Amino acid sequence: MAGLSHRQTEILNIARAFGRVMVEDLAKRFEVSAQTIRKDLNDLCDERSLTRIHGGAIIASGVENLAYEARRFVAAEEKKAIGAAAAARIPNGCSLFINIGTTTEEVASALTSHEDLLVITNNLNVAMLLYRHPRIEVVVAGGTVRRADGAVVGSTATQLIGQFKVDYAIIGASAIDEEGALLDFDYREVQVAQAIIANARNVMLVSDATKLRRSAPVRIAHMSQIQTFVTDSPLPAGLANICHSRGIEVVVAMDKPAVDIDDNGADAAPATLRSA
Repeated sequence: MAGLSHRQTEILNIARAFGRVMVEDLAKRFEVSAQTIRKDLNDLCDERSLTRIHGGAIIASGVENLAYEARRFVAAEEKKAIGAAAAARIPNGCSLFINIGTTTEEVASALTSHEDLLVITNNLNVAMLLYRHPRIEVVVAGGTVRRADGAVVGSTATQLIGQFKVDYAIIGASAIDEEGALLDFDYREVQVAQAIIANARNVMLVSDATKLRRSAPVRIAHMSQIQTFVTDSPLPAGLANICHSRGIEVVVAMDKPAVDIDDNGADAAPATLRSA
């Protein structure tokens, strides 16, 4: 990209490889001050190559998602905490869908001590995590396997989902906008996600706060279609008000400050908020 310094180009390459970069880590790596790194990040954000987050930056979103391996590095600790908090709300002896995504995979990892579960998934990574456990029955949706991340997408997967009516659906999203729309990048993946939502009695969204700073072109659903939102930080005012007005339970899995995406200073309504 024209106009970038060598250091800024290296920072962008690191962000592409790992999904995000942190000011302190970059300052140590390049042996410069944190202030210098912040200026570099601001310049890259001005170029719309990165998006600032607290303490660093993530790759800016557009029409294409981050690579799967990079997504696994983004907010890894937050996703693990979200997974544990979500799994704690799933009782033994129930049926559930688990959708595509690195955060939903953390939920699956935290479910391995549960008993008498029926799990239907279009995520091969979830199936591999759970199939060895004798008290968990796993059904894998058929269809085309996406090589990038082991997702099963397409009409065959959607049709199989439609044959079930389950107790819980665990879904993720690539982005959540300020109006409460849940967004993704692949329309085929979205079709499966919509079938999952339509065939579950309770829908649980699992998503870390970085998704509130991203955008994606394909609409999955609206927040009003879910019952529980498990995340890592208190929500910004607008989204908290939507959850409050719709009676959505918001579960905050970590002790962190509220996400600030609009800097408007508005007070959030007290959504049905519980700490994990």
